[in-house]
Amino acid sequence: MISDPIGDMLTRIRNGLMVNRATVDVPHSKLKVEIARILKDEGFIEDYVIGEQSPVKMITITLKYHGSRRDRRPVITHLERISKPGRRVYRQRRDLPRVMSGLGIAIVTTPKGVMTAQQARRQGVGGEVLCYIW
Repeated sequence: MISDPIGDMLTRIRNGLMVNRATVDVPHSKLKVEIARILKDEGFIEDYVIGEQSPVKMITITLKYHGSRRDRRPVITHLERISKPGRRVYRQRRDLPRVMSGLGIAIVTTPKGVMTAQQARRQGVGGEVLCYIW
């Protein structure tokens, strides 16, 4: 049993990037699919595919790199879990973080769904800050 499924997802992505893997597999959940959608929309990953129902339904995330095959550098340089099961972090709309002066993103879960902090600011909602990515 994993006590922090979002932290596990971020760690699998981080570990895959460190060893230059093309894809990583993550156990399926609706929240993880929404995080993968945001990562794809923001250009941090190539794509994600929800696998068929086998013993455990999985999400396959295709990682994205810069440069040639010999000199590959990951697009994602940093993944940081903010709100954890032992310490939840909530922010109001005006207090939502700006990551790396706009070069990175903060993923926030709000009453209107999972979105980036910038989108939440535009919609006028706050919520739980899940992670920072740049």
